[in-house]
Amino acid sequence: MPIPFTKMEGAGNDFVLIDARAQRADWARLAPPMCDRHFGIGADGVLVMENSEKAIIRMRLFNADGSEAEMCGNGLRCVAKWAIERGGASPSDEGLAIETGAGVLSATVTARAEGTGAIERVRLAMGAPRFAPAEIPVVAEGPGPVKDLPIAIDGSEIRVTCLSMGNPHAVHITDRPVDQIDLARLGPLMERHDRFPQRTNFEVVNVESPQHLRVRVWERGVGLTLACGSGASAAIVAARLHGLAGQRATVSLPGGDLELEWDAEGPVYLEGPAAYVFEGEWSIDGYS
Repeated sequence: MPIPFTKMEGAGNDFVLIDARAQRADWARLAPPMCDRHFGIGADGVLVMENSEKAIIRMRLFNADGSEAEMCGNGLRCVAKWAIERGGASPSDEGLAIETGAGVLSATVTARAEGTGAIERVRLAMGAPRFAPAEIPVVAEGPGPVKDLPIAIDGSEIRVTCLSMGNPHAVHITDRPVDQIDLARLGPLMERHDRFPQRTNFEVVNVESPQHLRVRVWERGVGLTLACGSGASAAIVAARLHGLAGQRATVSLPGGDLELEWDAEGPVYLEGPAAYVFEGEWSIDGYS
């Protein structure tokens, strides 16, 4: 039987969303052909909706290479929009609780379209960043935070600040314009460096002011993406650890702007858009 899906995007980070509350499949195997932009639907990942005993719904994310990620900020906003508008979920005053591989996270609707009431923007409580090397994980000495860790790549040294937003991140803050960095070459080398036993997401960051960061992301298991919510979160955390950013900042990515907030102690908050692209059915002939 074909699998119904909804194609969604948040700041250009695009997903195939599947309501799997009444069906099962080998999603890790199906994700690569589904995400293929030439022979499949085309996406950065597959969002699988499942029943949850801890929250209104459970989100699982399978990257374009079939690996499963702990969470995704842009995907989570899409899930919140879909769950409320099409999945039968009713948010409480505290927001919509969604189970992820990084724990139960909360989403709150912040903007609706005039006239239709369609959800346009969602604010997420992304959880508090983790800095202990074993929790990231990264091979590094000391209790953390891990700042300016030198990573040898291709005969050069790249210094990164490492942290977990429920998934691992290595953040390189640089004065060199991020658009001039060969992230397609450096990204895979950083992602699979021996320092990162579970691989890592890699962000390159320009701090244009304490209230504005410019970021590009190489996502673990995906590659270059137009936006990454957890990557934007990691960027503001790293910039604040270095004393370069304020509590609130706009993070500009190739796919658009996200609004970030971190008080240097509690959870990171992220706000941004979520939108439908199209709907369809995926035939699993040859992939079942």
